[in-house]
Amino acid sequence: MNGRRRRALLATVTPMLEPGERVEVTSLVNLSTVSVRRTAAFGIASAIASGGSMSVIPAPTPMYLAMTDRRIFIFRADPMFAKPVEHTMTIAREGLFRSEIKERILNSSFVLSSPYSETSLKIIFPLIDRKARNQVAAALPLATG
Repeated sequence: MNGRRRRALLATVTPMLEPGERVEVTSLVNLSTVSVRRTAAFGIASAIASGGSMSVIPAPTPMYLAMTDRRIFIFRADPMFAKPVEHTMTIAREGLFRSEIKERILNSSFVLSSPYSETSLKIIFPLIDRKARNQVAAALPLATG
């Protein structure tokens, strides 16, 4: 994440921090569960429906992730400007665990789970942000079982 985006995210997160809480990692991520196969099928179907004049491919909304020593904050990113637009969720780190990292050509991902919730969150990191991915992964225990 470049300096301008990082400063904008930190300016947004700082007022939300508890006393003594510190930001450890910031990253631009996607929270998409749409598979590559499904995206390709959607693009082909839209090209056929339009007679080949256009193809539409769904794109996940970029999100900002800020991980502190206690919580993970997720913000929707403004696609035109380098600033967070909307606070989407806050997740307590206590009890969180993650899946193995899945490496792909353009990105990598893992799934966050909690024993306190039935839902899981798939976090997709861009290829260029492996350092942030590794920091987040190192801070969360790997799921066993």
